[in-house]
Amino acid sequence: MGKWLLIGYLAVNLIVFAMYGIDKYKAKHKLWRIPEATLIGAAAFGVFGALAGMYFFRHKTKKPKFYITVPVILVLEVAVVICLYLFVLQK
Repeated sequence: MGKWLLIGYLAVNLIVFAMYGIDKYKAKHKLWRIPEATLIGAAAFGVFGALAGMYFFRHKTKKPKFYITVPVILVLEVAVVICLYLFVLQK
């Protein structure tokens, strides 16, 4: 089961990474954009993809809503994983 969970998490992060790239493309070509709330919400599920997308595509890196919120999500997710490991999975 752990292998499939990891594969699913990687897939979600790839999708989120692609979302940031697609939104950057749409921004450059003045097309309909992905709402910021959707990008932030996606970051909650694929924070590594969001961070990679922000810096690889140089997208949303100057907006405080993103350069503050996405790293905070990362810290919270890492804290949850550590707590789960220490207090749930160790028993």
